[in-house]
Amino acid sequence: MFFHPIPLSGAYLIELDKKADERGFFARAFCEQECGQHGLATHICQVNNSLSTRKGTLRGMHYQLAPKAETKIVRCLRGALYDVILDLRIGSSTFGKSFGADLTADNRRMIYVPKGFAHGFITLTDNTEALYFVDEFYSPGHERGIRYDDPKFRISWPAEPSVISDKDKAFPSFDAVWHLGEP
Repeated sequence: MFFHPIPLSGAYLIELDKKADERGFFARAFCEQECGQHGLATHICQVNNSLSTRKGTLRGMHYQLAPKAETKIVRCLRGALYDVILDLRIGSSTFGKSFGADLTADNRRMIYVPKGFAHGFITLTDNTEALYFVDEFYSPGHERGIRYDDPKFRISWPAEPSVISDKDKAFPSFDAVWHLGEP
């Protein structure tokens, strides 16, 4: 695996180290040892799968508060998506900054999302499927979300969403007490 640091400290784009031959290729999508050597989370307790049937579907921006904060590794298995992470770590030099990248079935890139980041994506094709490796169990009492269009963060998306859940639409504008406080 190849770990490429991005401008937000602790986050990475990960590329597969493909071993190719006449049959195709073989590559690891997760390695506890390699992640540990880069100081990344090595414990995975859930693997989640999402399918978005329509291009322009936006999911996010989701995260959980401590002590149930999540680290995620996200990969696109089918189709294409534009993946965004937002640094919400109090005291971080990049607090409020976001980063986005195309994750596609063809490029097989993954994004490493550290604890303290919100995460979301918009699909670029119909029938886009994503896989998430997560190091913490879902905890509804710690769940939070940032509006994808919150003016405080001005996240740059490649397109306007055409499908967004009522839950994601209802996230309040940024409020430090609710978004960063204890549940």
